[in-house]
Parts: sequence; structure tokens; C-alpha cells
Amino acid sequence: MKKLIALTLAALMLLGLTACAGTQKKDSYTVGICQLVPHVALDAATKGFKEALEAEMPGQITFDEQNAANDPATCSTIANGFVSSGVDLIMANATPALQSAAAATVDIPILGTSVTEYGVALSIEDFTGTVGTNVSGTSDLAPLDQQAAMIKEWFPEKKAVGLVYCSAEANSQYQVDVVQKQLEDLGYTCTQYPFSDSNDMAAVVQNAASASEIIYVPTDNTVASNTGIIDNICRPAKIPVFAGEEGICSGCGVATLSISYYDLGVATGKMAAKILKGEAKIEEMPIEYAPQFTKKYNEAICADLGIEVPEGYEKIAAAE
Repeated sequence: MKKLIALTLAALMLLGLTACAGTQKKDSYTVGICQLVPHVALDAATKGFKEALEAEMPGQITFDEQNAANDPATCSTIANGFVSSGVDLIMANATPALQSAAAATVDIPILGTSVTEYGVALSIEDFTGTVGTNVSGTSDLAPLDQQAAMIKEWFPEKKAVGLVYCSAEANSQYQVDVVQKQLEDLGYTCTQYPFSDSNDMAAVVQNAASASEIIYVPTDNTVASNTGIIDNICRPAKIPVFAGEEGICSGCGVATLSISYYDLGVATGKMAAKILKGEAKIEEMPIEYAPQFTKKYNEAICADLGIEVPEGYEKIAAAE
């Protein structure tokens, strides 16, 4: 009996040691980054994420950084590859990347960034701010009521606003729906002009410019990658464009209420460090939002259109 008890105790001790070994922190981690498309805003978010995570965990992180070239199907391929290779965490930059990662795994922690509305992106009704699964992250949602008010501040006498966006991006639809209601409450007449992809974008923008006095574009990845199309149509037609973020505004807009995508990436990187260090559980982490917004204007386009800039706006810095 004594031998049996001794053997049982020894087995329990061995199990305890094995369990402890399984919960020990690792010396190194692999983080998969899936970015939807290369453009200024998303590039800045990825840069901020990497630099913040490396600063929090120096020498411990290996990044597997991949870009889907604006193809949601490629996002799925990348996400499934991350799962197969057993990365420790996935950073999904933009909504289609987040959706693909969430479909690929319920186990690996996923942090989104440059995602406007997580409830819309993940089809969560009555979203309260915490996903409650292996998904969390940061949102680039600007105060849409203030964006609408900005248009009123610049052009109180104009009435017809065209809302241009990619219909394949759920968060773009969400933004234009909200902004439209806000603008209509301010006395504007609004028409939505969705395009399916970059192939029909020019024709849709031409229709919008012909029928509108003002164009509004949300934080839309397809627009961000093709601002030249909008600028080449709207600037010669003397149609001012208001943008949901600075990168788009620098390419085709007159003004924006802007966040820093680099800072958004930094916040995401700090969230990742807490998860990897075991300091936080992702299912308990609420979505984080940009702490501040800045009114900015595009000096060159405002000058070309002969527009006087209201007080309180900061000039968008020239690209380095």
C-alpha cells in the first residue's frame, strides 16, 4: 500500500511539473501579419504595430508579413497558412483580413487594426465593444457626425452630396449610411454611388461628379489605392472631395477629420504584447479607438479649387 501511495504521489508530481512546463513563457514568438493592400494608411498601421511590439518584447518576435494585394481570397489563403504554420498571434490589417483570419481559426489570438466597425465586420448584432472570442483590436472609426458637420462648415450653401464607396467593403457601407443620415439632418440631399471594384470606379465617380456639388468618400481601401482616379475627375470639374482619412485626402480631398494610423498600429502592438506576455486574455479585451482626431486640409487642391480654408485646420504634410 505504501508503495502504491508513493507511486501515485510521484505520478501526480510529474503531472504537475509537466503542466507547469506547458504554461511557461516562450523565448520567441512568431506573429503573422496579413495586410489587405499596400497604401499609406495601412502601411503606417503595420509599421506602428511592429515597432511597438518589438519595443515591448525586444528580440523575441519574428514577423511573417504578407500582403493580399487587395484580394480577399488571398487574405483567406494567407490566414490559413498562418494557422497551418502555427503562428502565436495574427495581426489582421483591414476588414477583409480580419474576416479571413476569424474564419480560419478560433484558437490563435487575432488582433485587427484599420477596421472601422467590428460588429459590422464580424456580423455581431448589438455589438457592445468586446468581441468575447479570440478576436480584438483597434478601430479607425472617426466621429462621423463631426465629418458631416465639417462639410457644413466648409460649404453651408451647397446641397447635393455624392457618397462614393466600394460596395464590397461592409464598413464603407456602414460609414456612408451614417454620414448620409447626418448630412440629411443638416439639410443636404445625398445620393450613394457604389462601385464594385477599381474597374468600374472611374465611371461611377464620373456620374457622381456630374450630379453632385460635393463628394464624400469614407475610409475605403479601394479608394485609398486609387485616389488618382477621383482626383483626375473631380479636381478638373471643381468638385471638392471630403475624405474619411488623411491618406485619401492627401491624394484627392480638400479636407478630413483624421486619425494617426501609425498610432493606431502602436496601440495594437501594445495589445499584442499583453497577450503574448500572458498579461491579458484576448476574449476580455475591448476594441480600442483612436484617442484624438485632427482637422486637416490639402493645401494644393484647396488652392487649385480656390477654396478658403476655415480656421482650425492643419495642413497635411507633404509625403517624404
